[in-house]
Amino acid sequence: MRTANVRTIVIWTLVALVGATGWAVLALARGEDVSAAWMVAAALGSYAIGYRFYAKFIAHKVLKVDATRATPAERLNNGIDFHPTDRRVLLGHHFAAIAGAGPLVGPVLAAQMGYLPGTIWIIAGVIFAGAVQDMVVLFFSTRRDGRSLGQMAREEIGPFGGAAALVAAFAIMIILLGVLALVIVNALAASPWGTFSIAMTIPIALLMGFYLRVLRPGRVAEISLIGVGLLLLALVAGRWVAESSWAGAFTLAPSTLVVWLVAYGFIASILPVWMLLAPRDYLSTFMKIGTIALLALGVVIALPTLKMDAVTDFASRGDGPVFAGSLFPFVFITIACGALSGFHALISSGTTPKMIQKETQVRMIGYGSMLMESSVAIMALVAASIIDPGLYFAMNAPAGVIGTTVDNASQVVTSWGYSISPADLAQAAKNVEESSLLSRTGGAPTLAVGVSEIFSKVTGGSLRAFWYHFAIMFEALFILTALDAGTRVGRFMLQDMLGNVYRPFKNISWKPGLVLTSAIVCALWGYFLWVGVHEPLGGINQLFPIFGISNQLLAAVALAVCTTLLVKSGRLKWAWITGIPLAWDATVTLTASFQKVFSSDPKVGFFKQRSVFQDAIDDGKVLPPAKSMDDMHTVVTNSTVDGILTAVLALLIVVVIADALRVCVRHVRRPALSTLSEAPYVESKILAPAGLIPTREEKEEARDAVTAAGS
Repeated sequence: MRTANVRTIVIWTLVALVGATGWAVLALARGEDVSAAWMVAAALGSYAIGYRFYAKFIAHKVLKVDATRATPAERLNNGIDFHPTDRRVLLGHHFAAIAGAGPLVGPVLAAQMGYLPGTIWIIAGVIFAGAVQDMVVLFFSTRRDGRSLGQMAREEIGPFGGAAALVAAFAIMIILLGVLALVIVNALAASPWGTFSIAMTIPIALLMGFYLRVLRPGRVAEISLIGVGLLLLALVAGRWVAESSWAGAFTLAPSTLVVWLVAYGFIASILPVWMLLAPRDYLSTFMKIGTIALLALGVVIALPTLKMDAVTDFASRGDGPVFAGSLFPFVFITIACGALSGFHALISSGTTPKMIQKETQVRMIGYGSMLMESSVAIMALVAASIIDPGLYFAMNAPAGVIGTTVDNASQVVTSWGYSISPADLAQAAKNVEESSLLSRTGGAPTLAVGVSEIFSKVTGGSLRAFWYHFAIMFEALFILTALDAGTRVGRFMLQDMLGNVYRPFKNISWKPGLVLTSAIVCALWGYFLWVGVHEPLGGINQLFPIFGISNQLLAAVALAVCTTLLVKSGRLKWAWITGIPLAWDATVTLTASFQKVFSSDPKVGFFKQRSVFQDAIDDGKVLPPAKSMDDMHTVVTNSTVDGILTAVLALLIVVVIADALRVCVRHVRRPALSTLSEAPYVESKILAPAGLIPTREEKEEARDAVTAAGS
């Protein structure tokens, strides 16, 4: 035992030293070249320590997870929404569902401020806020029959604050889904390779679902190999299709992709989870984790240099071309999902608590999945920071700012202090077999260029274009899995809300209810998607700030609910675990909301932007980047909607936090008045490991169970 302890101490000391060295190099470097490998070292060392010590402390000391307690998946199993799912498949589903556009797009856009602010927030934020939120919400939802976040707020905080939380959570969910879908459209538009490969993941997932459910139940390893093989074939075949006469059939305009995505979201929301959702997410997880792991390995092998400044001038001036606003609060809002995401709380109180086998798995699935997503964000930041800064700004600034020619773009970007020649801009596009890389906003193309840069240094420059298109397809697959799971969760939330008025909706598997609510949810986020596709200001540039603000406001709701539940369940001394992240998140997000509503800078404030464009309309003028009076009216309408939404959502969140504080104070003063809506204890009959690899005790327990069953 003593030898094992010494070995453990040595291992964790080395892990701590690796992480600390990475942080020291990043923080102390001034002017000299810094390898991106140090960013990877700082992240991985910090993640390992956070998971091993902090997450374990919260799970066992604070939450007191109970392996003997039956979960909703076991007690309410109906094969549609409630279904005990193998921990490996569920980890894949949960990670795929939470890892949407945010960790890919947000860090790329935030690189405008330099690589250091983003790195600090992504790593510190996930360890102390994002992963904690995901795990605690998953635990409390599992204890409440898989209740949605809004419904938990209504039951635990009260009808007033709960109603505000229900409305806010649902409205924010619709906005998030619209922006997720917009990034997919931007990545797949006019890309037959990506469109074909993504489309093929659907029949592959259906095959996997029926294989595990009907043909060979429990044979996860078998179908994993089959699924990965078919996925790789779909990737290779995508290039064949793009170079064949079939290319036209898979070259879709943005408007056409909107229709297909809405139809897919509806179908995925109403099918049983085992048929499409879980296997498809599990399948895509191999792709996601594999690509990110290879990317990290590529960074270690190629040792690319971080070319972006540690902190740029835009961080203090707040006039960046990618997004306007100062470092505080907008770098935190822009990064969104990579560090703290309210969207995750909807998954952690949506599909996952209805599928988890054991309470003891909340640490691996809740905290572990969020660390995996944060690693994606770090790799996205690395990819954006190793390419030429001039190319980065040329790709991420709207056409209305830099123009549509390489000569004009070169002049504008050079005026910002990041010189790049027209020839270099043209060559960068030629290297990845694109006609142009100018104003490829949304983050996905920038990440793809960074990925191709890293991989081509390992495999050779001749494959640069292959890796670029591979990355575009990878990003679309990455985000689509969050879209289908998010649509189902949106359906759960709407059913919870309507169930307070008409009781049959409370049964989330009631066929008429699930069809009607799925259609409503898809129509609502489809509207935001359509608006984004036809937005003159560049869609993603206009919608991503409200995406980030909404996401962080939703995180405030989740952390308020978690803090309230910790207090009411007798864990007052541990309420700081979610209370401190709540205070930080509320400060940052409400500051950003105030600036987006009331700022006098038309690049920041929605209403000021509306006023400027409306005045121009009154004078008969067309302001760039609008090209017509119709575009001008579109900007006015969208700015008005965004401003009103931001103000209303911020007000709702203030109501939720204030009501949650009232409930906590009342409980401390008069505990007898508090009630908990926790489901009664039922003993579990399922045996399943808490982590990916069973411990010796878990193996012995499984053997004993088999022996007892045989006798």
